[in-house]
Amino acid sequence: MMSASQSNGSAGLATRLTHAGRTPSSFHGFVNPPVAHASTVLFPDTATMLSGKQTYHYARRGNPTTDALEEAIAELEGAAGAKLASCGLNAVALALLSCLSSGDHLLITDSAYGPTRHLADTTLKRLGIEIDYYDPAIGAGISALFKPNTRAVMTEAPGSLTFEMQDIPAIAEAAHAAGALVVMDNTWATPCYFQAIAHGVDLSIQAGTKYIVGHSDAMLGTVAASPRAWEALDATAGALGIHVGPDDVFLGLRGLRTMHVRLRQHMEAGLEIARWLQTREEVARVRHPALPEDPGHALWRRDFCGASGLFAFDFRDDVTFEQSCAFLDALRLFGLGYSWGGFESLAIPVRLKGMRTATPMPEGGPSIRLHIGLEDVTDIRADLEAGFKALTG
Repeated sequence: MMSASQSNGSAGLATRLTHAGRTPSSFHGFVNPPVAHASTVLFPDTATMLSGKQTYHYARRGNPTTDALEEAIAELEGAAGAKLASCGLNAVALALLSCLSSGDHLLITDSAYGPTRHLADTTLKRLGIEIDYYDPAIGAGISALFKPNTRAVMTEAPGSLTFEMQDIPAIAEAAHAAGALVVMDNTWATPCYFQAIAHGVDLSIQAGTKYIVGHSDAMLGTVAASPRAWEALDATAGALGIHVGPDDVFLGLRGLRTMHVRLRQHMEAGLEIARWLQTREEVARVRHPALPEDPGHALWRRDFCGASGLFAFDFRDDVTFEQSCAFLDALRLFGLGYSWGGFESLAIPVRLKGMRTATPMPEGGPSIRLHIGLEDVTDIRADLEAGFKALTG
């Protein structure tokens, strides 16, 4: 009998999120896949054990719980297959290690997530992988940066903390012409709002901790692969022994079912707050690609069909960093925390100076990154107003 996901065909996003990875007929009719707490798998006899034909051999290589989420992610991403990881950074490492070897060259956007840069500048360099950073706005011009040993290009749109957009299709076309794979951190938009693989990405990464889980109670990462990248990703995940505990996988599956509803609310509230911030005299710039005034808006509008609740704003250049910290300390509804994607609003200070190596950051006031949660927008705005009052308090 077909699974719910197999029977959906070209069903809408909400339907696919609700049904992907679920096969109630395989589990006595229960709606959700079972949470398999397991390590050892037994075989009925020696012949079966030696044949390798039994579905499960050892829980590190999969169980019904992990299979359900990997199947769902692969379907949502339009991928040949997907693998789970313990967190977003673990997913980045898995994706890069699946397509790079000693002596290879990797191009990374200068706007990449900070821990991705750290991974590249430490572990990958120690393994003999050559690293170069590039201007996130380079587009098709990236072809001039390829070397004979370039094997992959790391992208992120919008960029971490600074929220620049990238021309992913143009970069992918140039990379594929040079024989390189394209890796993308697609956590901000998720496959709900940007179909990375359909736009030329070979390895699409999500920090599932964020919008997939959605409730700030589990760590999770996912990597979905195009046909050309799937075999190496599957083999690397197995060789590294990467495995996620079944309870965290279950929380990812549960969060997946309501992700479209939550994302819509995050987007609508986020845009309302972003537009309001544009009216504040204390604010010099709001960094949100879905705003028409944003430099990356045309790319966002062309390739994306939605936005998340994460963006940043810059204070005027006469606001000091200490004042920006006073703004944050005055907030009561917003939590001060380094994650995002959960139901709660969060804020962090951002020091843009010194973040880049390939492209300079413009001088200006301090920056604040906000994640707009699921609270009433009136209450979110009132909390931010209290922060602004603290600038001169």
